[in-house]
Amino acid sequence: MKTYNEKRDFSKTKEPRDVPSGKKNEKPIFVIQKHDATNLHYDFRLEIDNTLKSWSVPKGPSTDPSVKRMAIPTEDHPLSYADFEGVIPQGEYGGGTVMIWDTGTIESNKKDEDGNIISLEDSFKAGSVEVTLHGKKLTGGYNLVEMKGGKMKGNWLLMKQDDGEADARRNPVSTQAKSVVSGRTLKQIEKEES
Repeated sequence: MKTYNEKRDFSKTKEPRDVPSGKKNEKPIFVIQKHDATNLHYDFRLEIDNTLKSWSVPKGPSTDPSVKRMAIPTEDHPLSYADFEGVIPQGEYGGGTVMIWDTGTIESNKKDEDGNIISLEDSFKAGSVEVTLHGKKLTGGYNLVEMKGGKMKGNWLLMKQDDGEADARRNPVSTQAKSVVSGRTLKQIEKEES
């Protein structure tokens, strides 16, 4: 969390300070935050190893298994960040409006050759995370795969698994534009929190 803390001036931003906690959630959580900063993007965060592993997804998640979305890794965030919705002041790192677009719990669905579930921690270290999301907007399986070579080395791809929750016709990024916790749009959050 050192990088997270170093990038923020907590006397200016309402983002939560990282305070180490030995407390774990009963079930690991995820949060997707719609973030209107320099560029509009979606921050995809999974609870792994008592932290929120985070990726910036410029086009947002898709429910179409044929669509691969670029997922750029960012610094780990504290678990308390899952509750953050508001405005990061301009001039501060990530300055702009943040909405809790979706949230819920996750479980690993990646299996080894013997059919045993591989832990989220081990999957992340191997660069291939397979999870089932139990969210308000997104449900079902998603894969995050680290690219190992070429120009995109170090970035990841986010893809919907081809399961019963897959839907090539659905586009939640454009049709479901309100916060799952406050029911507000980005513009409403910006107006009310600035």
